[in-house]
This record gives sequence, structure tokens and C-alpha cells, in this order.
Amino acid sequence: MISVGGGATGQGPGHMLHSFGSKAIDGKGRISGRVLLRLLRFVKPYWWQMCVATLTMLVSSGAQLLAPYLTKVAIDENIASGDVGGLVATSLALAGALTAAYLASAAQSYILSWVGQKVLTTVRADLFRHLQALSVAYQDRHIVGVTISRVISDVGVINQLLSEGSISMIGDSLMLVGTVVVMLTMEPRLALLAFSVMPLMVLASALFSQRARVAFRETRESIGAVIGDLAEDIDGMRVIQAFAQEETTQGRFEAVNRANRDANIRAMSLSFLFLPVVDILSVAAMCIVLWAGGMMAARETLTVGVVVAFLSYVASFFGPIRDLSQLYTTLQAATAGGERVLELLDTPPAVRDRFDAIEMPPIEGRVELRDVSFRYDLDKGVLDHIDITIEAGETVALVGPTGAGKTSIASLVARFYDVTEGAVMIDGHDLRDVTQESLHRQMGLVPQDPFLFPGTIADNIRFGRPDASQADLVEVARLVNADEFIRNLPEGYETLILEGGVNLSVGQRQLVCIARALLVDPRILILDEATSSVDTVTETLIQDALERLLEGRTAIVIAHRLSTVRNADRLYVIDGGRVVEEGSHEELLELGGLYRDLYERQFSVSGE
Repeated sequence: MISVGGGATGQGPGHMLHSFGSKAIDGKGRISGRVLLRLLRFVKPYWWQMCVATLTMLVSSGAQLLAPYLTKVAIDENIASGDVGGLVATSLALAGALTAAYLASAAQSYILSWVGQKVLTTVRADLFRHLQALSVAYQDRHIVGVTISRVISDVGVINQLLSEGSISMIGDSLMLVGTVVVMLTMEPRLALLAFSVMPLMVLASALFSQRARVAFRETRESIGAVIGDLAEDIDGMRVIQAFAQEETTQGRFEAVNRANRDANIRAMSLSFLFLPVVDILSVAAMCIVLWAGGMMAARETLTVGVVVAFLSYVASFFGPIRDLSQLYTTLQAATAGGERVLELLDTPPAVRDRFDAIEMPPIEGRVELRDVSFRYDLDKGVLDHIDITIEAGETVALVGPTGAGKTSIASLVARFYDVTEGAVMIDGHDLRDVTQESLHRQMGLVPQDPFLFPGTIADNIRFGRPDASQADLVEVARLVNADEFIRNLPEGYETLILEGGVNLSVGQRQLVCIARALLVDPRILILDEATSSVDTVTETLIQDALERLLEGRTAIVIAHRLSTVRNADRLYVIDGGRVVEEGSHEELLELGGLYRDLYERQFSVSGE
């Protein structure tokens, strides 16, 4: 659909906002293998780069394991025997091992960073593609800021795990296993003494992991709440200031901000408590090695080189444990974020094309609602057995009290929603039998609140037809009375639109939106009172522009100001989800029913 204004034709089911589900796939807070396996598919296209990164990791790990052994050789064999030539060779070998470890580690870091950025881009692109595929119902029911948090914040921690964490986990695990094997092979007694601190390490890790499950899930939930609240408050800043509610809003934001701060402090406190425990146990193990190894060396049951090598291996042993503990926090955060990202990706569109859907042929414009009933949820019915027929080229107005169902009817014609019962037909085609894209290409929407995208005025008019020439652009602007004010702007058609279009008046934004619609030449138009928020002079310009826009097209007008639809071919009066009256303006006035009552109320208030 060519949306020439903003958003949907209405807020759907009362614009029911709620936080994007905090429901975890693993409700007990455990790391979900299912989530991790699904996330790994994002790395699959870069499998050979990950293989190279794994190879460099193996080289780095092997070189690091070799270095302490070469130190032992230098002390026990070269220095002890005065073998200068051997010492030079061993020293060169040690330098080569350390250089290889450094180069391999640098190459690994570069490759993983490259893959990480690719994964980051892919996941965010997939999310945005899915968000565009989701129905208007999803946007109506979810806070924009929380959705943004999924795309930006959660994807960031997922990327960190997938690109760097996975390889680091393998590398650290290999270092642990390799260190244990080398130490046991070199001197089993001293190795067992060094490992005597491991029960304490296991106990500390178990306590840390148990608390971290909850703490790091809270950090993901709380940052989503902060971003969601911030986005909503920024969007509603004009209303906040108009009602002098800055203090109240500030208090609410500070509350969610403090909750995020406290969640992060709790999570970081766990890390800050655990890491010193690892360091203390590492020092304890080194002291045990130094004491026991020194005693053995003094008795000449062990060489000094072995003691020195063991001290290096003990440091190498606890280093990966420290890294793995930090990686565990990343794993927790990524699992929590991954649950939310996958939940979003798994959200099915409420409206989707059938497998055998056909392309909508060129539309002539006959619209028919046959015995249509509709409800947004199981408990609340909105439309009840509606029958409406609009002939091609007709302008039909939907009028009635607020909440009567006018916007719902327009949303069904635009197929933002599917009917609960009955059928919506265009030129005899059930909308459920045609693809949404082929339908929307031939329809246009002009909502009450015009929306302009960032960019120039020319970019906005060309939005639905990017290949339009400058001459086409100027011609449609002239036809809708927008050319004059655009030319009077400092940069003319190249004037940049500020966020929210605040550098243009409401009427000017509406004229640009109408020009955008005229440029794509839609066959069916849905208009949500386009003149309700403008002055009399601008209203005249917009009404004149709309007359040109409606010429030869089928139009459905949701009317708030009844004086603007007196010339409609037919009016349908909607009340309580039913058509209660139908006819021309004059016929409905003569009928003396709800329409006349509504019209006279507006007439007496406005003085028209």
C-alpha cells in the first residue's frame, strides 16, 4: 500500500501497548541449548572464516602451552649443562612460539571482529525484514522502544557471543585440558597438589552460575524497559510539556533507570566477587607449587626447570577459568537476549499470503464487504455483519460516533487485518486470495496525521515511485497546490525534513503527502479526515487537492467533520459495529436519524 501519511488507518484495538514479552524459552533461567543452536545459524554462512579463526586459536593455544616447556628445557638442559648453543636455539624457539602466539591471536581477533560485524548486520536486517512483514496489529500492540531494544541491544550481546565467545570458549577449554595433560605428564604429584584447590573453585563456580542466571536476565529485561520508556517519552514530549508533567515523567523514567542500574550492579557485583576468588585460588595454587616444588627440588627429586614451568602452567590454568567465567556472563546475557530476538522472529504475521495467492489484477475499484464481522480478540467484537458496496470511482464516507468501527472497516479494506467472518472483495476478488504486495501497490492511504520520512521534500514525494523524474515531481506538486510553498522554502524541493516534519506546518505536510499519493496513481484511496487539524485557508487548498486526487478513483473517507463529506456519493452511518443508515447527505438529513443528530450537533458547535 502507498501510505501517504503516517502509520495505519487507526490504532486498531485501542493501541494496546505492552512490553515485548519477557517470557523466556527456558522459564527456569537456565542457558537454553535450543536457543544457542538456533542462534548459531547466523554464523553458518561464515563457516570457513570461523574455521580459519579456529585454526589460529589452535596455533595460539599450542604456542602458549609450548612456552613454559621450552623454559624448562632452557633451565634444566641448557643452563644446567652450560650448553650455550642449545640455550640460543631454545631461546629462539621460545621467541618463535611467543611470536606465533601473538600473530595467531591477532589474526583470530581480526577474523572474529569481521565475522561479528557481518553477523550483527545480518541479524538486524532479518529482524527489520520480519518487522515489515508483521501486520499492523503487531505494531498496535507493542511499544516501539522495546522493539528497538531487541534490534539494537539484544542483537549486540548475541553478536558478541556468536562471533567471539564461541571460539574463546573452545580455546579456553583446550588450554585447560592441554595444561592439565602437560602438568600430569610432567610431574603427576605436583600437578595433583596444584589441583587441590579445585573443589573450592567448583563450589564458587556453582554459586556464581546459580545467581548469574537470574541477574543477567534481569539486566536484559531492564534495559528493554529503559529504551521503551525513553522512546515513548520522547515521542510524547509535546504532550508532556503541554500538561506540565515533566516532574512526573522524570520520576517514572528515573524509576526504570534505577531498576536497570540496580540490575547491572547486582550482575557486576557477582563478577567482581567471583573473579577475586579465582585470583586468590590461583595464588594459592602457585604458593602450593612453589612450596612443594621447592621442597622436591631441594631433595633433588625434581628439577628447578619443572618448578618454574609449573608456575607458568598454573597461571595458564586459572587464566582460562577467569575468561570462561566472564564468558559465562556473556552467555547468560546472550541467551536472555536471544530468547527475545527469536520470540520476535517467531512471531507470525496476523495477516499472511496463502500459498496459492495470486497477483491482484489491475484494480477497477469496486469494493464490497459481504456479511463482515470482525473482532480484535476473542472477547471484543468490533463489526457485526456489515454489508457495504462501493462502485468503482465512487466516493463513500463512513461516519458515526467514536469507536463505532469506521477505522476497522477501512483497515479491513486495506487488509491490515483479516475478517473474522464474511469477506472483503475488490473487483470480485476475495482479498485473502491475492498477495498483499500486489494489493497494496494499487491502494493509497491519507491519514489524519501526515507523516514524512527523513530526507528532502523531493525524496518524500518520490517515496512510492523512486524513479519519477523531477518534471513529474513538480507537476504533481503543482496539481495539489504544494508547488508554491515548496519553491518558497530556502532549498525548495531539496529542503531537508526535520524529525517529525516540524519545519513544515501540518497543512504543508499534508499537501506533500497528497502529492506523494498522486504521483503513484493509486486506484483505491482511504482517507482519514485530512483537513481536521488545519486552518480555513489551508483546508481550502487541501480540499481542492483532494478533489484532484479523488478524480476517477474509488475513495473511502473516514469522516470526523461531517461538513467535509456532504458531496460524497454515498454515506454509511456506523454505530456499534453495524450499518444503521445509508444514503446521500440530503437523504440522511431527511431521514432524521443518527446522521442528522450528529450533523446538527456539529453545526451548532461550529456554527457552519
